[in-house]
Amino acid sequence: MDIQDQIFDNVHDQLSRRNFLGQSSVGLGAIALASLLNPSSASATSLFGGTSPGENPAVGKPHFPPKVKRVIYLFQSGAPSQLDLFDYKPKLETMWGQDLPESVRKGQRLTGMTAGQSRFPLAASTFKFAQYGPDRMWMSELLPHTARIAGDLTFIRSMNTEAINHDPAVTFFQTGSQQAGRPSFGSWVSYGLGSDNQNMPAFVVLLSKGRDGDQPLYAKLWSNGFLPSVHQGVVFRSGPDPVYYLNNPPGIDRPSRRRMLDYLTKLHQEQYKQVLDPEINSRMAQYEMAYRMQTSVPETLDISKEPDYIFDMYGPDSRKPGTFAANCLLARKLVEKDVKFVQLYHQGWDQHGNLPNDIRIQAKSVDQASAALVMDLKQRGLLDDTLVIWGGEFGRGPYSQGKLTRENYGRDHHPRAFSVWMAGAGVKKGMVYGQTDDFGYNVVNQPVHVHDFQATVLHLLGVDHEKLTFKSQGRRYRLTDVHGKVVKPLLA
Repeated sequence: MDIQDQIFDNVHDQLSRRNFLGQSSVGLGAIALASLLNPSSASATSLFGGTSPGENPAVGKPHFPPKVKRVIYLFQSGAPSQLDLFDYKPKLETMWGQDLPESVRKGQRLTGMTAGQSRFPLAASTFKFAQYGPDRMWMSELLPHTARIAGDLTFIRSMNTEAINHDPAVTFFQTGSQQAGRPSFGSWVSYGLGSDNQNMPAFVVLLSKGRDGDQPLYAKLWSNGFLPSVHQGVVFRSGPDPVYYLNNPPGIDRPSRRRMLDYLTKLHQEQYKQVLDPEINSRMAQYEMAYRMQTSVPETLDISKEPDYIFDMYGPDSRKPGTFAANCLLARKLVEKDVKFVQLYHQGWDQHGNLPNDIRIQAKSVDQASAALVMDLKQRGLLDDTLVIWGGEFGRGPYSQGKLTRENYGRDHHPRAFSVWMAGAGVKKGMVYGQTDDFGYNVVNQPVHVHDFQATVLHLLGVDHEKLTFKSQGRRYRLTDVHGKVVKPLLA
C-alpha cells in the first residue's frame, strides 16, 4: 500500500464524507472544474441539475436570445410606503380621518398589528406629489433625484402578494416560496445561466442599513437551497476582509496555498470516485473560485481610483463603506466585471409609527444613489444590457396604525397593492403599468403577482421560467413554483 492509499484510508476511517468536506476549507478539484466552469456541457448538466443531458435545456445557456445580461436588484427590506412615495391618492386627503369603507376592504384579513383596531382612519400622505417624465408619473418630494430619471423608469403600481408579514414576504420574493429552503432568485439565475467571469461569483450580495431596529435579514434569502452550493450568493462586506475566509492565514503565501490546493485536489478526486457525490465537485469549484477571487475581489472593490465626480453623483455616503450609496457604486463595478446577479438589501423601511419622520430619513439614504446608479450605467453603455430593480416585499395600507395626526401616523403591512420600478434593458421606458383604486387598497387593473414578476425577469434574461427546473426529493421545482406568467406589455 503506497502513501496515498494510506492517506485515503485514514480519511475514510477518521472522518465522515461531510466532515471531510466541511473541514477541508481550502480544498478544490481540477478534474470537475472544467465542467463546472462550462455548465453547458453534458457532464455539467448532469452535475448541476441531477437530470440527463437535454432534460433541462436552460442549464448553462438561455432558451432564447436575452435582452438582459445582468441584474442589479435594489431590495428595500421592510416595505416602503408606496402611498408616500409613488402612488398619489388625493381621495385620502378629502376623506382624512374617516374610516376605510367596508366596501373597499370587503372583509379581507388584516395583519396582526391592526387586526384589533376598532377604527381604520384614512391617512393621506403629508408629502407633496408632482408628475415627471413623458408618462407623467407621480412621485413625492421625498425622491427628487429619482424624479429626474423618470423617463428611464418602468413603474409597476399593481404588484400584489399573499404574504402579510415580513419574513415570509421577503422569502417569497427572493425564493418563490414563503417557506424557507428554496433556492434564491440569484441562485436560480446562476444555475440556469452560469457565469460570464470565471474570476468572480455569478451571484453577489451586498447589505446596508438605513436605520437600526428594523426587520432582520437571513442567509436563507441568498441560499442555494437544494441547488449545488456553488450557486449560493457570496456576501461582500465592507472592510479589509470583504469575503470571510478568502485571505490566506498568517504564514501562508500564495504559492504555498497553490501547492496545498493542488494536493487537496487529488484527495477530492479520490473521494469523488468513491462516493460519486456531485456536491464534492461543487465544493471543489468554490475553493478554486476563492483562490482566483483573492486577486479579482480586492481589485473590483477598490474605489480609490474613482473620480470625484462619481462620488458627487452617488452622494457623500458613497465614500463610507457599507452604506447603500457605497454599495450602489460597488454594484456598478461588479456588473462591469460581468457579475450576473447583484443583490443589494437595504433595511429600514418598516414604519408602523412616526412614518413622516422616518420615511424622510430612509428615502434620503437611497434616493440619490439609486438614481446615480441608473445614470452611471447609462453613461457607460451598461444600461443597454443591465436591468435595475427597486422595491420591497409588500406595501403599506391607506389607514393609520394607531393615533392619527398630521405630524405623525403609521401604516401597517399591505400585500394587496404596492409599487416597484425597473430601469434598463428589455423594458419600456417612462411607462406606468397597473392601477390601484382611489384608496390605494386594491388593484383595479393589470395586476402583477410576485410569480409574474419573477417570470418576467427570467424572460428578460432569456429563460423560460417553466423550463428552468431542478429535481429534488422526487419533484421538479422552479422559481415560480406552478404559477407565473410573463407580463408582456412591460417588454420593450
